[in-house]
Amino acid sequence: MMNVVRGNVVLVDYPYTDRTGSKVRPCIVVQNDNDNQRLNDTIIVLMTSKTRFKPGSATQVLIAAESNAGRQAGIIFDSAVQGHNMLTIDRSFIRRTIGIIPSETMSEIDACLKAALALS
Repeated sequence: MMNVVRGNVVLVDYPYTDRTGSKVRPCIVVQNDNDNQRLNDTIIVLMTSKTRFKPGSATQVLIAAESNAGRQAGIIFDSAVQGHNMLTIDRSFIRRTIGIIPSETMSEIDACLKAALALS
């Protein structure tokens, strides 16, 4: 089983919401590292190149592929991090790690998660 840490960008066999299939997609591990060490599951958020990104959207962060964050994340397309699209998966669904999100971008993603969950 693959070891992961919070902020890893991983390729995941991500299931469609209607459970009719899946697609390999980049995702970000958002679960805390203590639980990543002790549990077989982890919590991830979806990244998509379909940037239906709306500036000012509280639950999304846009990462440009050519930015420092994009290069560290290992993405090849501009991508929207969808804080509202969370999933708990068994780590066996993780194919591999492709990068890591820098801490300043992770802070933006934390704000998205708070907005998605209505946490203050």
